[in-house]
Amino acid sequence: MLTREEFESLEDQQLAAYAMRNRLSRGRRSTEPEHPFRLAFQRDRDRIIHSSAFRRLEYKTQVFVNHEGDYYRTRLTHTMEAAQVTRTIARALRLNEDLAEAVALAHDLGHTPFGHAGERILNRLMSPFGGFEHNAQSLRIVDVLEERYPTFRGLNLSWEVREGIVKHSTRYDRPQVREFDATKAPTLEAQIVDYADEIAYNGHDIDDGLKSAMLSWDDLEAVTLWRDHHRAIHERHPRAEARIVRYQTVRRIINSCVTDLIRTTEEEIRAHDVKTLDDVRAHKPKLVSLSADMQALVDELKRFLLENLYNHHRVRRMAVKADRIMTGLFETYMAEPRQMPPQAYDKVEAGEEVARVVADYIAGMTDRFALDEYKKLFDPYERV
Repeated sequence: MLTREEFESLEDQQLAAYAMRNRLSRGRRSTEPEHPFRLAFQRDRDRIIHSSAFRRLEYKTQVFVNHEGDYYRTRLTHTMEAAQVTRTIARALRLNEDLAEAVALAHDLGHTPFGHAGERILNRLMSPFGGFEHNAQSLRIVDVLEERYPTFRGLNLSWEVREGIVKHSTRYDRPQVREFDATKAPTLEAQIVDYADEIAYNGHDIDDGLKSAMLSWDDLEAVTLWRDHHRAIHERHPRAEARIVRYQTVRRIINSCVTDLIRTTEEEIRAHDVKTLDDVRAHKPKLVSLSADMQALVDELKRFLLENLYNHHRVRRMAVKADRIMTGLFETYMAEPRQMPPQAYDKVEAGEEVARVVADYIAGMTDRFALDEYKKLFDPYERV
């Protein structure tokens, strides 16, 4: 059995010079003994997977609310797909796969029920109290809200994973970023998660949109990425069933984006003579990117999805319903915090801000739990 020190030595042999090494980590908030054979970022990844917040992602909306069907993506399946894309990119660029995967697995922990609509609603409700943003909430979960250890709160993740979480697809002028030096770019391992996330959800939203009949095959012909790959599959397999063609087309779109990202990022690394991790952190804008041509194609696809899927009347109806549910829950708990369970209200008694405790409680809800809680509070015939 290899020891942790031997695994760390292998990293020096196998990883690129600008990749993050476990032995170079800035460590954890609370000092812990190192594991005899598991590396630091591997332990972070495992702690995230075993967290309560990670399991709750199974019943949180990606685009479709959980009760609409068993085969649509949820926050959990999206996270797993994004992590898989992340590992592929990290391996191709000789980056630290464990660090990249840990950031990918944690990137959506702070999402509310009812998808991005839920985040917008909670941010509006929390505007007098500092607002709400899911990346900051993800960091709050791993730093404070998860309670699994006797000597510290949170999961006590490494500095680099926490930095990757809070700097994920967001601006750096927020208070939560101050600890992580807003003037510096994150590691390449964290940077690739931003794009893996987008590549994953663009692909699976096409798939789910077609399965739900909210998107049509004919309408998608206006999207260059879809049209080119769809025709290539049809020419190669003219008798294939529609569901096979759909899957293979989405697969090709994802592969083309990932391949382009790897090639373009390698070109950027060479063009800017990036040799070390310090070079990565000093370079702004970020080094990871798609080519200009591919970015234009992806932007076209995103505009199509925004207009035809995310603003589809069925999705909009659920967003309005989510607003009614989350606003009702928030206002009720704010008016009488004792309606929250003891584990939440005890934090109010301990002196924590009521609004933040309420936001933590609502953000942690699954879609199903939020719907049930709303019925218990507002339906006089529902048992409380």
